[in-house]
Amino acid sequence: MAAASTTLMTTSLHSPTARKLMEDLDAELVTLYPDHPYPPPFGDAEAGGIGSVLIAYQDRRPVGCGAVRRLDTDTAELLRMYVLPSARGQGLGKMLLESLEEEARALDVQRIVLEAGDRQRDALGLYRSSGYKPIPAWVGEPNPHSIFMEKPVP
Repeated sequence: MAAASTTLMTTSLHSPTARKLMEDLDAELVTLYPDHPYPPPFGDAEAGGIGSVLIAYQDRRPVGCGAVRRLDTDTAELLRMYVLPSARGQGLGKMLLESLEEEARALDVQRIVLEAGDRQRDALGLYRSSGYKPIPAWVGEPNPHSIFMEKPVP
C-alpha cells in the first residue's frame, strides 16, 4: 500500500512537473525498446481530449503521473502512467490507476482503453489484475511491441 504521505494532485499537461515525469518515462522506454522507440515521445497530438493529468507526490516530491483523455463519446484512453523506479513497489501505480479510472468515469464513458509495451511486465500485471483484457489494436499502425487492453466502466 502507498505511504500515508502520498497525495495525488490534478495538474496541466504542460506543467513543468508533468513534463519532467513524462520525459523520465520516455527515457526509460528508450532503454526498454532500443530497437523500436515505444511509444514516440509525448507530443501535442497526444494532448487532444485530455481530461485529467494526475501527479503523485510523496513527501512533496513528484514520483508518478498519469493521464486520461476522451477518444470518443464512449471511450477514454489511459496514457502516460509512470512511477519513478525509486518509488515502485508501494502501491502508487494502483493508486494512480484507480484515480484515473475515477476521472474516466466522470467523463461518462463506457470503456477505458490503453496501450502498453510487452516489456513492461509490472504495468501489464497491474492492468490485468485490475480487470483489463487484451483487445485488437485500435490505432492504424501499432508498434510491434504494443499490447492493447480495455476495461468496461461500471
